[in-house]
Amino acid sequence: MRRLLLLTATALSTAIPAFAQAPTPDLPDTIVTGTRVPTPADRVPAATTVITRQQIEERGYQTLVEALRSVPGFTIVQTGGIGQQASGFMRGANSNQVAVLLDGIPINDPSTASGAFNFGNTLLGDLERIEVIRGPASALYGSSAIGGAINMVTRQAPADRQFQAFGEAAGGTQDTARGVIGATGTVGAWDYMTALQGLTTRGSNAVAPRLSQNRTSERDGFQGAAATARLGVTPTQGVRLEGLLRWRENHLKLDSVPNDDPNYDGNDRNFYGQLRGQAVMFDGVWTSGLRLAQVEDRRRYTNMVDNFSRSSTDDLFSGTRQVIDWNNIIRLPDLGAITASSLVLGITQQNDSIDQSSGSASFRTLTDASATNNAAYSAWQFRVAERLDVAAGLRQDRTSDFDEATTWRLGGVLAVPELSSRIKASAGSGFLAPSLYQRYGTIGTSFRGNPNLRPEYSESWEAGVETDFNIFGRADGLTLGALYYDSRIRDLIDFNTSFTSLVNVGAARIKGAELTATARISEKWELVGAWTITDARNAATDERLARRPENQWSLIARWQPAPKWVISPELTIIGRYREGFSYSNTGQFVSVAADNDAGALLNLTASYAWRPQVTVFATAQNLGNTRYEPANGFVVGGRGAMIGTRFTF
Repeated sequence: MRRLLLLTATALSTAIPAFAQAPTPDLPDTIVTGTRVPTPADRVPAATTVITRQQIEERGYQTLVEALRSVPGFTIVQTGGIGQQASGFMRGANSNQVAVLLDGIPINDPSTASGAFNFGNTLLGDLERIEVIRGPASALYGSSAIGGAINMVTRQAPADRQFQAFGEAAGGTQDTARGVIGATGTVGAWDYMTALQGLTTRGSNAVAPRLSQNRTSERDGFQGAAATARLGVTPTQGVRLEGLLRWRENHLKLDSVPNDDPNYDGNDRNFYGQLRGQAVMFDGVWTSGLRLAQVEDRRRYTNMVDNFSRSSTDDLFSGTRQVIDWNNIIRLPDLGAITASSLVLGITQQNDSIDQSSGSASFRTLTDASATNNAAYSAWQFRVAERLDVAAGLRQDRTSDFDEATTWRLGGVLAVPELSSRIKASAGSGFLAPSLYQRYGTIGTSFRGNPNLRPEYSESWEAGVETDFNIFGRADGLTLGALYYDSRIRDLIDFNTSFTSLVNVGAARIKGAELTATARISEKWELVGAWTITDARNAATDERLARRPENQWSLIARWQPAPKWVISPELTIIGRYREGFSYSNTGQFVSVAADNDAGALLNLTASYAWRPQVTVFATAQNLGNTRYEPANGFVVGGRGAMIGTRFTF
């Protein structure tokens, strides 16, 4: 590790003088998840999806689960409604093998047993966009990015407005109400953004109706609030300082399957703080940025003795993450046919700690531990002959209590304008560090974590093509894409044969395809469709991995029947998938793996621009009133509707 840190520092010190006079345009102040360098999406050698603020509003998304449900290659499995545990499976990888970031800082909760992120907690009122990169991203973001990375980017201040207010108010079925109020602007050298959002609902019962003898009329209510504030200053051209604070707290009712339990409650609190400084020097040749961040998670679940259960629960999870990241982008001069060349060099340190106590008094799970990870990373991207974009990355992570992990990525995008096509191919590796619970957790005297666990490690490759067709009166009237991916994951962490500890014992083989189509029929009509095929299997037994649908389809339309109207239906179909266990209709637990039935969700949002700065909207959810079970025993919410208004002035 010391050798790699020294190499990074030496390369940085020697590169700056050599190219200090090379003129190049300023880098935009943005985050690009796929490369760490601002790059057009069609030149990134990875499968990416960007969900913009406009799409969030036009499609009626109110939670992160809803926004990600139609992303190709990504499956959400939620055990209930808003706020309930929601696991995300990217390209067949485990739910803890997806890195989730907020403004570039990893926010996976270290206090969870596996380090997985709960997608069910996040509201979207303060977000500008959501960037998704599929495929191994550990060479850029380290641990957890085996399946990919998701970066949420908070709202930015407009440069030409001193004050701009924005807000939203809506209400609907299940006694649901939500609101957003905020302001942003730029005053001289200073800019700011502040937002307050909240949602409350009586919810619905998540226990599947087929378990009628164990089901009550109890609903899973949710009350959530979040506040975000950013203050930035640009004292001189090319220099920027900013601070961001974000607080979120959710109170929720939980369901227990197969027996409903009305007094099972949860509280989930998160605090996020970031200080960031960036300087653009030598006429834009060198951009250097330093980030300091802290993320705190605190979760408590309680369930007191009542007529439905004689057992009690009082579980507390507390996790803290501190991050220091120094990132540098150096614009290199053109060299013959090689243009747009950029070198990224950086070092980062991450400190995680956990204090966790859960379970019954006689079978108590305890974890009190911390770990530090130091890493150095580098990346290089360039264009060749204005046709081929190449990106390469290398990273080395070293944690205080296990050996180092080295990851890499290499990819390219070849433009073939003669065929209106772009050919993409890439390969890379990823890793997942064992969680603090997996290393140091205990359960009474019967279980003890294994501090000698190795990281889970993957190697993957993908290749595909995207082609535009001249139809509907425009050169890109129809865009078709096809991509194949193949991944092997080894050293998966699982229980030993006596269930007294954990060992690196498993391996997985995953292959699949993502087929996409975008039809720009007219200025009024646009259709976006995707079909994902996944074959994820245990490499030793050839059994299908749990909760990975073999097929998944999505179709989103944007129709503007009149200048002030936008109508956006969204259909998601989840094919059958293997569940590691199930519950019979009488509530009996069945430990043998079985298939979960396919399901579909149809939502519809209509928006009307009543005034230039005021929009009225209505959203209908689950129009087909399907009783699909994303997780066996838990059903999606029934048909619902919301009406509201949003404004900007």
